Amino acid sequence: MTSTEAKITNPSKGFETLEDEVEVDELPLEGKLPAWLSGSLVRNGPAKFEVGEQRMRHWFDGLAMLHRFSFTGGRVSYASRYLQSRSYAEARRQGKIAYSEFATDPCRVLFSRVQSLFSPEAIPDNANINVAELGERMIAMTETAIPVEFDRETLAAAKAPLAAPGHLSTAHPHFDTSESKGGKQGVMLNYAVRLGPLSSYRFFSVDPATLETKVINSWPVAQPAYIHSFGMTERWLVLAEYPFVVNPARSILAGRPYIENYRWRPERGTRFFLMDRENGELRRGFKTEACFAFHHVNAFERDEEVVVDLCAFDDPRLIEDFYLDRLRNGKPVAKGKLRRYRLNLADRSVSSETLSEANIELPRINYECSNTRPYEHVWGVGIGETGFFDHLVKIELSGGEPTFWSEAGRFPGEPVFVANPGGKAEDDGVLLSVVLDAEAGDSFLLVLNASDLTELARARAPHHIPFGFHGQFSAIQPNGGSAR
Repeated sequence: MTSTEAKITNPSKGFETLEDEVEVDELPLEGKLPAWLSGSLVRNGPAKFEVGEQRMRHWFDGLAMLHRFSFTGGRVSYASRYLQSRSYAEARRQGKIAYSEFATDPCRVLFSRVQSLFSPEAIPDNANINVAELGERMIAMTETAIPVEFDRETLAAAKAPLAAPGHLSTAHPHFDTSESKGGKQGVMLNYAVRLGPLSSYRFFSVDPATLETKVINSWPVAQPAYIHSFGMTERWLVLAEYPFVVNPARSILAGRPYIENYRWRPERGTRFFLMDRENGELRRGFKTEACFAFHHVNAFERDEEVVVDLCAFDDPRLIEDFYLDRLRNGKPVAKGKLRRYRLNLADRSVSSETLSEANIELPRINYECSNTRPYEHVWGVGIGETGFFDHLVKIELSGGEPTFWSEAGRFPGEPVFVANPGGKAEDDGVLLSVVLDAEAGDSFLLVLNASDLTELARARAPHHIPFGFHGQFSAIQPNGGSAR
């Protein structure tokens, strides 16, 4: 293989630190944007993997950077800024990694480890996974209990507006968009786990106006599982508990980074818990074979069953695959499949099936019209011959053949669906994906027709954008105006 070929097919540029924080009024644009596309896509992800002489060990550890692509009048502007979290500020001040991360732990003193578990001031807030709109606020989120608010216009961070009622939470909240809960800017629903001698799982709500946090229900657990997201139907919140579990007391004394305290116990199987969204009633006893997943896709009720769709893996090997030395050396990562679980409410039995042979991760749906309901379309990234996410995929749940987008040497990120405000079909809209161009050494924003994955436009960024995780599209412009 020539050096040119190696450069084209190697995604390692996506794991290089980006030092630049920039603001560009108009990006070079190829193609044409839909006239109705107006608003902003805000992406989140790690962008700094070294602090002084120290190196982050895992993709999930890098210090967070926000990237905003704004659309108006057929043009695209761009801004990037490091999330000014406490974790970032202390790293800059001290010239070293100041807080424990997912798989990087600079804290070796026992007292400091205990403090970091039980003191809110010591909990890391490197919110590098996702962003969410909470009423008029924009917040960056990770798996610790403290999100970080930031300004739409400047991307500057403010003090955390709230904290989850526990030590760990998810960066994938759901929103109650019923009229009784405030419609589109409704109550935020999320999960947290409280660690200690008596650990507990809990679901909670956050009022977007008052930021009042209310625990809906809580139940004890001896060895909490690693849980990255959860599902929601019209009636139920759905917690999938995979057998990747931790002993909180032992983890304090172990001297290992956070995720390395978890152990795979497949003999436990996977358990599902259903909690009634209105009264907190808990139903348990749904058990099936061991599996692992980061992401729920959707869930809904049908007759006497609850249907739960996951990007499922046979085990948590994907976490190991995401260590930076492996990614930079081109080690292939595990492939997940879209798997459906049916939970029978009458006898608590669980059945499952694979919905497509296409592998998929970082899944997105038309959330506004499809979440909690039967649906037909899922978009995501897939792993091809490069061993990393090198194509986009659309899966038709009715059984049709999947549709793909790919280009040699290009590595797309999560496709964010934006619905056509005048459309009626579930897949009438566009997909927005930040793509690493390994050959050119930079990145571009790709705009695809969501129905058939044909390209509409691409806007080239002034530098490479490190591989991120999730983003959200907001119809509110950075200057506070509404696009619709």
